[in-house]
Amino acid sequence: MSTRRDVFQAIADPTRRQIIDLLSEEPKNLNSLAEQFDISRPAISQQIKILEECGLVEITKKGRERYCSIQPSQLIPAFMWIEQYKKLWEDRIDSFESYLVKLQSEKKEK
Repeated sequence: MSTRRDVFQAIADPTRRQIIDLLSEEPKNLNSLAEQFDISRPAISQQIKILEECGLVEITKKGRERYCSIQPSQLIPAFMWIEQYKKLWEDRIDSFESYLVKLQSEKKEK
């Protein structure tokens, strides 16, 4: 039984996030990607395979080379999930800021 991968698994790994960052600039072949890391080319190929399974990377062949390109629309589910918490955290930060202002005000009055 194969494990179904999703965008959250893909972005959970720092190496895969760095690959996504690199590919967001322009498509790259596997060798040029591997040169950016201190891990082996097969290890990078494995990370690319996971990104491809998640739909975040598309691999196309040009001659003997395999080029990877980012599929940014596949990041939308992660963005939408994170976005739903934005208001919550903004409210909490605003509340904390108000609390700190109140404490400073009370301290000045003493």
